[in-house]
Amino acid sequence: MYRLVEDFLTDWNYESEITLKLLSNLDDISLNIQVHPKIRTISNLAWHIVSTPNEMLERAGLKMTGIDHESLAPKTIIEILNSYKIVMEQVNLHVPEWNDSDLLNKVNMYGEDWRKGVVLSVLIKHQAHHRGELLMLMRMNDLPVIGVYGPTFEEWQKMGMKPMV
Repeated sequence: MYRLVEDFLTDWNYESEITLKLLSNLDDISLNIQVHPKIRTISNLAWHIVSTPNEMLERAGLKMTGIDHESLAPKTIIEILNSYKIVMEQVNLHVPEWNDSDLLNKVNMYGEDWRKGVVLSVLIKHQAHHRGELLMLMRMNDLPVIGVYGPTFEEWQKMGMKPMV
């Protein structure tokens, strides 16, 4: 749970830049890839990552604008990237409307009472969770991936080191 708005924003800015880099490795053709009927297409997963911050923070009481989290995934990666950039800005604009003591206040989230600091924590973890799914789908389809919390196979090689497998 976050207790300081500034701590959340520091994490958000790192995590969202990584997400933006990962999404930037997609192209329009890759958006339609679906590896299994019980797994979202890359497009739908990417859009879920993009649209969830607005949905969660609106539910928690902030007035987010710029994208409609209930809309269908855009057809092009440019639209997805532009939408995510808007979301990044909206989070940085609106979360500071809460002060540190507000993070202890409870809001109804999905039928439960969560502290606002928990909402922010879940938002970061939710993005990381789905980003991991996206990384796996990209890897399975030979799309370029990036290291998030450590190097990828290819990044180890570029450093002249033996990749860990």
